[in-house]
Amino acid sequence: MPLTLTLQTPSAIPLEVDTIDLETVRSQSTGDVLHTLIQRGNKQVPLGEFFSADGSAADDATIVWQGDLAKVKLIGSKLASGTVRVEGNAGMHMGAEMTGGEILCTGDAADWAGAEMKGGRITIRGNAGHLVGAGYRGSRKGMTGGEILVHGHAGNEVGHTMRRGLIAVGGRCGDAVGVGLIAGTVFVFGEPGIRHGMSMKRGTLAFFNPGPQLDILPTFRKSCTYRPSFLPIFLRHLQEHGFPIPPECFSSRYHRYCGDLLEIGRGELLVREAA
Repeated sequence: MPLTLTLQTPSAIPLEVDTIDLETVRSQSTGDVLHTLIQRGNKQVPLGEFFSADGSAADDATIVWQGDLAKVKLIGSKLASGTVRVEGNAGMHMGAEMTGGEILCTGDAADWAGAEMKGGRITIRGNAGHLVGAGYRGSRKGMTGGEILVHGHAGNEVGHTMRRGLIAVGGRCGDAVGVGLIAGTVFVFGEPGIRHGMSMKRGTLAFFNPGPQLDILPTFRKSCTYRPSFLPIFLRHLQEHGFPIPPECFSSRYHRYCGDLLEIGRGELLVREAA
C-alpha cells in the first residue's frame, strides 16, 4: 500500500514540499511524515497542518498525492527512484532536478515541470505550463536526461537550453520551443507557436501538425524532404508508454531545416509534409 498524502486544508500561499523525499519517508511512520517541516511563504510548518497521511512507502516505494495541488510546489523534486503519483493538478517545479524514478500527474502541471532533470520519466495527462524541462534563469543547461510526456498542451520555451532527453507534447505548444537547445529531442503533435529553435546548437525539434504555415526563422536553411529512419523508433517508444501517436506520422515525409546558423548550425527542424 503506497503512502497517500491528501490535501485537507488548502493554502492561498504556496507550499513547498521538497522535504518530502521518497527515500526518507520509506523509513518513516505516518506520524513522522506529518511532522516533516515544509515551507509556506517565509515560514516552516509541519506537513500535517495541511495534509493527512495513510499507508506506507516502505514496500512499493510509491507516494500518492491527492487533491488540487496547484499551490503545492516541488512535488517529486530530486526524485532518484520509485514512483510519485499526483491525482489532480500539480504546482510549479514538479520533478525538478530528478535523476530517476517516475512521476505521473493525472491533471495539469504548472511552470518548470522537470526543470533541469537528469533522468527518469514524467507523464502529465493534462496540460503543462511554461518552461517544461528548461534550465533555470542563469543556468547554462536545462534537462540533461530522462523523458517528459505531456498529453495535453504546453506553454512557452519548452526544452529551453536542454542538453539531452526527450520531450513530447501531444497538444498545442507555445512560442520558442527549443530556444537555446544544446542537444536532445522535442516532439510537438499539436499546433505550434512561433520562433522555434532560436540559438539552438544541436538536437531535433519535430512538428507533426505544423498547420498551413509554420514560422521558420530565417537563420534556418532547408536541407531536404525525406522519411527519417530514426523517427519510427521514437514514435513506437512513445506508444509503448501510452502516448497517442497519429498513424500518419509513421509514413509521412518531413521537411528538414538546419540551424540555427547564427550558432554552430547542427540542429534540425523536422516539419511533417502536408497530406
